[in-house]
Amino acid sequence: MKRILMVACLFAAAIGVSNAQTARKQVVEEGGTGPFKAEVVEDLSCPAFTTYRPQNLKGVVAKQGKLPVIVYANGGCANNNVEMRFLLTEVCSYGYVAIAIGPYDEDDVNAKWKDVLEYSYPEGKEVVMLANGERILQKSPEEIKAHQEQMRKQIEKMMKEQAEARAKAGNKQATPVQETYPRMLLEALDWLTDQNADPKSDYYHCLDLDHVAAMGQSCGGAQVLGVAHDPRIKTCVMLNTGIADMEMQGTTKEALNSLHQPMFYLIGGPADVAFPNAQKDFDRINDLPVVMMNTKDGHSGTYYEKHGGSYAVAVLKWLDWQFKGDVGKAAFFLDDDYLKYQYPDWKVVRKNF
Repeated sequence: MKRILMVACLFAAAIGVSNAQTARKQVVEEGGTGPFKAEVVEDLSCPAFTTYRPQNLKGVVAKQGKLPVIVYANGGCANNNVEMRFLLTEVCSYGYVAIAIGPYDEDDVNAKWKDVLEYSYPEGKEVVMLANGERILQKSPEEIKAHQEQMRKQIEKMMKEQAEARAKAGNKQATPVQETYPRMLLEALDWLTDQNADPKSDYYHCLDLDHVAAMGQSCGGAQVLGVAHDPRIKTCVMLNTGIADMEMQGTTKEALNSLHQPMFYLIGGPADVAFPNAQKDFDRINDLPVVMMNTKDGHSGTYYEKHGGSYAVAVLKWLDWQFKGDVGKAAFFLDDDYLKYQYPDWKVVRKNF
């Protein structure tokens, strides 16, 4: 199977690029609210991925030490990470480096989320507000039905075209290549590991590779579970996701038996399509610390809100607790009264602590 990353890396090798070389970058939401303003980076030596990092890596290392790492897989297992741009920027502004599946893209985050939210309005939320202050109004039942019909026709057309192509090829055509695949998370981590050892790289001796988190949203969570057996991954952050009895991206519930690290599930409550799957995962994980929090935000979380909203707050607290030894953040996950004080509508279950 031809791999997207393989082609990209061959291209990079052909033009003589091996160490990190920034091609383009941007600053989103003033670089986040943390003490180390973050940037979004395209790197010529790793064009299949996008990197999120503090703007002054060496300066951050001098103040806090080496930076923990996040490898991130997208909702829909898509080859684009723009929808998580606010959250990843926010987290990295507190001293993390994240590498996300998908090439660098400067699309408007607010516009992307508007298209999603208008037709899948988060149940249970009275007001849905984008980071730019625009209020989203739910489409009428007629508009939603028309949109669903349009999507159905597009899918039928795509499937018909694929069937015709297979028939034309004598039914010998291989299964279409998946746009992304779980091992991309490990390939991204391999690249950062090489960069951390390369004196010519921006990342030279800046990364704390003993503290690596794998994080994924929705289908991206299946990709996380598909590689979570790797001993380098020290925690998993599962956003609006769960495998249950499904098979997705080659991952099944058997992957839960290979886990070896603390697990954090952040789910959007009963309105989240991932809710029953996450519940089954929680019940099936044995002998490992696992926390599952449920909000009323549905499958879209708060990723479209300013600085990633409360989901970014929760992710950062988990990582600071797990990777930076900030035991004060543990109360958010282990003390029901403390959580209720901050987010009265959130529910939490935990075990093996």
